Amino acid sequence: MSRVEQFAQIRRDARTEGLSIRQLAHRHGVHRRTVRQALAAAVPPPRKTPERVAPLLGPWKALITSWLVTDQQSPRKQRHTARRIWQRLCDEEGATVAEPTVRAFVAKVRAELRDQIAEVMVPQLHLPGAEAECDFGECFVDLAGVRTKLYLFILRLSASGRAFHRAYATQAQEAFLDGHVAALAHFGGVPQRIRYDNLGPAVVRVLRGRTRDEHERFVALRSHYGFDPFFCIPGPAGAHEKGGVEGEVGRFRRTHLVPVPQVPSLADFNDQLARMDDADDRRRITGKAQTVGEDFAQEAGQLQPLPAEPFDAARLLSAKVDRKARVCVRQSYYSVPARLVGRRVAVRLSAHQVVVVDGGREVAAHARALHRGSEVLVLDHYLEVLARKPGALPGAKALAQARAAGTFTTTHDAFWAQARRQLGDSAGTGALIEVLLAHRYLDSAALVTGMDYALQVGSVDPAVVIIEARRVTRGAGAVVIPIGTLACYDRPLPTVAHYDALLAVAR
Repeated sequence: MSRVEQFAQIRRDARTEGLSIRQLAHRHGVHRRTVRQALAAAVPPPRKTPERVAPLLGPWKALITSWLVTDQQSPRKQRHTARRIWQRLCDEEGATVAEPTVRAFVAKVRAELRDQIAEVMVPQLHLPGAEAECDFGECFVDLAGVRTKLYLFILRLSASGRAFHRAYATQAQEAFLDGHVAALAHFGGVPQRIRYDNLGPAVVRVLRGRTRDEHERFVALRSHYGFDPFFCIPGPAGAHEKGGVEGEVGRFRRTHLVPVPQVPSLADFNDQLARMDDADDRRRITGKAQTVGEDFAQEAGQLQPLPAEPFDAARLLSAKVDRKARVCVRQSYYSVPARLVGRRVAVRLSAHQVVVVDGGREVAAHARALHRGSEVLVLDHYLEVLARKPGALPGAKALAQARAAGTFTTTHDAFWAQARRQLGDSAGTGALIEVLLAHRYLDSAALVTGMDYALQVGSVDPAVVIIEARRVTRGAGAVVIPIGTLACYDRPLPTVAHYDALLAVAR
């Protein structure tokens, strides 16, 4: 029986039977003081906790507290433990207190210090179109069967809670800038202010207060779109200042990326993320009556308009072509035409592409590699070299990558094998390279058709392949003249024998 129930019975007996305090105390087996408390109030008074005297620890409480307060400014791994405090009391101060007593007091003081430094959060009102929050989050996907770590760029509107997500292989500046361009285009407008922590792509150096030394490219981005940045307090202490996007990272990952997605490419994964964002428009945030999509429909009109042209997020770099006809960009290698070996070329680096420019003309374009140390090679860039060194083709990395990408088909392999059987390894490989060079000005599918036709008629002559590819390119309505049908029209070559006879007469 609880004390409240006991008090209720005492009050009922006193009210219904008119028993005295002594009689009530005897009936319920309690002290008369308890009966008086029950008659005075229905709720029992709180129990008093007696203050216990610690004669041995008492003189040292102030000193222990001062050590723990000073620890707040010390390195985290070099702060007092309860055992170290007890050792110092015994060795330096001559105290005779027991270690468990010190441990209990240290735990109590630490709890009080945590309560003192806890910050109070003030609820905020987010006006439509006024603010957004930006951050990167990590996720893993099985990319073409390989477990790969990717980085989610997230931009979240504070009022409606609508968020944009895009995956990148790195958190480099070009990915950071490209994420802004894509996100603002997705929203169809620009918020007045965007909150950031001190991300490296945006901040060069943290100065006093909220002042930052910003990257020039980031300054150009915010100037182009016309929004103001707000930088949070560095470290964990400032995480609450952009709590919306901090929570969005975990929510989105738990909701959409469990189990680990299996995707064939980064582009396909970003297409999936776009569909996930569309699905999130139908969810409701706790405490709101409307869905995220409905709230955004009202907020969209308060966003600033987009500029006439999107910001160019690519970076312009310079690189020297090595002896393997490659340029090194962000610790990955990309092939260029072999004629550029030893020259310095311009590189336009974006979040998803690497474009090489020489003399103002684009000479190579590659999808950006996902892993450092990767080689992205195009077989076409080495054809002039392979024409002189046909023996290098079977083991070429560029050939292996072309096979994996499907640009070097089984028809290519069949034509190559037949050419080597008829002409020998060197000449047969030369015939294949002549066909590969034709890919530069003829449609690839038409050339595959031309190789199929040449194999059917038992020829490995590159001219036969090219003629058939041109016929296919011109269209099915063209007149078809099978090879060999014009032999009946062959004429003997002209001769100058009659002129020689005339010269003999003249002599």
